[in-house]
Amino acid sequence: MSIVIDSERGKKVARLLYNCFFSVGIHGRTGMPEDIMPNGIKKGSLEHILFITLTVSIDYQRDALSLWESSRKSFDDPETRYLFNPKSLYKTPIRKIVEDMQKYKLSKKPQKDAYIWQTVGVTFYKKWKGDPRNFLRDCDWDSLLILKRLRDDTHLYCGRQIPDFPYLRGPKIGPLWLRMLKDNIGITQLRNLEKVPIPVDRHIARATLSTGVIRGRFRGRLDKLFEYIRKAWFESIKGLKTKTRPMIALDVDEPLWHLSKYGCSKRDKVSGYCPLFNTCEARDFCVKGKLKIEKNFVELETSY
Repeated sequence: MSIVIDSERGKKVARLLYNCFFSVGIHGRTGMPEDIMPNGIKKGSLEHILFITLTVSIDYQRDALSLWESSRKSFDDPETRYLFNPKSLYKTPIRKIVEDMQKYKLSKKPQKDAYIWQTVGVTFYKKWKGDPRNFLRDCDWDSLLILKRLRDDTHLYCGRQIPDFPYLRGPKIGPLWLRMLKDNIGITQLRNLEKVPIPVDRHIARATLSTGVIRGRFRGRLDKLFEYIRKAWFESIKGLKTKTRPMIALDVDEPLWHLSKYGCSKRDKVSGYCPLFNTCEARDFCVKGKLKIEKNFVELETSY
């Protein structure tokens, strides 16, 4: 492995992408899949929080557009609306949840996704009166404590302790949930968000590598680079500001996701040629060379 973290380059990329995302857009887009709410719910309401929380809890190895569309359809259908009610999840047999989560393809892995969904919902019902805000309040709105509690909190089931928040407790989904609570729900009480790492997935990784914020030679599991990527964005946003506050690593999550989803994913895996280069907002930072990501394996040979 020969990896370079270029935080000065990252600073320029972060400033550019953030400003573009909140003005002209990146590849013409500014909205995230989770921004579209189901019909008839109010932004920031308990229903909205549960919609966001339960959906993001199964946001792993999924196409985000289809996941959130399936979730909205499930919410809008009176027959499957109960899936977003913690009390109903507690009272409903798992086999019915498995069946109903397949109606609009909300679950990709029927048994596993239904287990995650019901466990998270029942945890909020039994421990937090059906309201995730009670959990957040018990953590004193401290983002780092929230992440720790997501990882550590357990309950007794069939004689053994199991996690309260399967997958929501993970290094990607936990920070992603916090970002959505801030941006989508509008919760302003959250503290220490500047210490929360960027939620790294394939898109964040691809955009980071394509812009040369991390470059060099590497061949192996993609997740072996995740800690480098988190470090790169922590370092890159230092000293930058939004209109109202210092920039945090979570601020570049959405811009990077758009850059990869609608741009960098189309680059040639060997040469680095991108058919969208001439219209890409980040074209001045596009690096040459091999960047091949397949499932959780990456081959990287990049330079300026």
